[in-house]
Amino acid sequence: MPLFAPLRGLRARPDRAAEVAALPYDVMSRSEAIAMALEHPHSFLHVSRPDIDLPEDADPDGPEALALAAGALARLQSQGLLVRDPAPAFHAYRLSGEVAGRAVRQTGVIGLADVAAYDAGRVVRHETTRPAKQAGRAAHMEALGAQTGPAFLLHEPDPAIRGVLAEVTAGPAPTQVLGPGGIRHELWPITDAPAIGALVDAFESLGRLYIADGHHRSAAASMVHARLGTPASGGFLAVAFPADEVTILPYHRVVRASDGLTAEALLAATAQRFAVESADGPVTPAAPGRFGLYCAGRWWRLTAPEALRTAASDEPTEQLDVAVLQRHLLAPVLGITDPRTDARIDFVGGIRPVAELERAVDDEGWTAAITLHPTTVADLIGVADAGGIMPPKSTWFEPKLLDGLVSHVLD
Repeated sequence: MPLFAPLRGLRARPDRAAEVAALPYDVMSRSEAIAMALEHPHSFLHVSRPDIDLPEDADPDGPEALALAAGALARLQSQGLLVRDPAPAFHAYRLSGEVAGRAVRQTGVIGLADVAAYDAGRVVRHETTRPAKQAGRAAHMEALGAQTGPAFLLHEPDPAIRGVLAEVTAGPAPTQVLGPGGIRHELWPITDAPAIGALVDAFESLGRLYIADGHHRSAAASMVHARLGTPASGGFLAVAFPADEVTILPYHRVVRASDGLTAEALLAATAQRFAVESADGPVTPAAPGRFGLYCAGRWWRLTAPEALRTAASDEPTEQLDVAVLQRHLLAPVLGITDPRTDARIDFVGGIRPVAELERAVDDEGWTAAITLHPTTVADLIGVADAGGIMPPKSTWFEPKLLDGLVSHVLD
């Protein structure tokens, strides 16, 4: 199988796509998902988050939930809301709108990434995965006989890919959905054999793709292929975007101090490591090495001395702000040595308003909130090329892709 190949997709019918398409299952709370599904009874959330149709204490990955998901997918097909492509094709996928006050426009290709290339490291990862979440995604795929949420991949900008997409997207998109946040999602099928061949060759010549978001989905697809071993399971659903078009927002932290460490003591300990100055309002760090700290009802600006950023090693991972924060504040001051499992830390994507961070501290029992400058695409690729693993929750890509527009059937 090529590095990136066309698929015979299960697509939302263009004139009904807005009724079906939904945000990914893992970017919202259960209550938010329920509210969205109430507005759209045909929402793909019934497939991707079947726990919304079960009691609150139900296992979201249990047999009952998986049976509901499979039934919802079958129902959407029987109702004609999802239709199967007659032959393998790529699809151009454009997202456009405004994110965090700036215009965004990114155009990628929906296709199948090669599982063997993923296993060999040509589809490059930069995060570790949690076994339970990975197993849950694999069980979902097997129960449905389909992959229903695309991985978000990056590739180096390529003139051949850009040329094909410019030609394909010159006219109006057959599928158009105005999604949450005012983001427009547009799909154009790519069925012309020369265009398909040009894209396959161009991706192959790139040599590698980078996982931006969807590490668990990619790992789960590898698990499923190891069990099934079929040609269809040898590829996993993905959208590949040029690295110079995507937007990364910061991933902020809220932390809870251990017993005996007051907000004042936290601030004093922070001042021993960082340059600290008071701020009149919320702090949105404008450059790497700078952070915002909200505690005891006030905002503070933190600046990491150059020595903190370079003392550890020359490894790209160690230079990231998330690593500096972990090494010099979270671990030594708060005792949070494993942010993947420690209940005293939580993560808030940069698409959320700063007021949510303040509310978490003022009303929800967190001791402090910490704002960060976003990790860059160059940082991500540098870490991935070096074989490194980023600290958890280093990147928040926005806009989010929609589930349900195209799925991959494992037959």
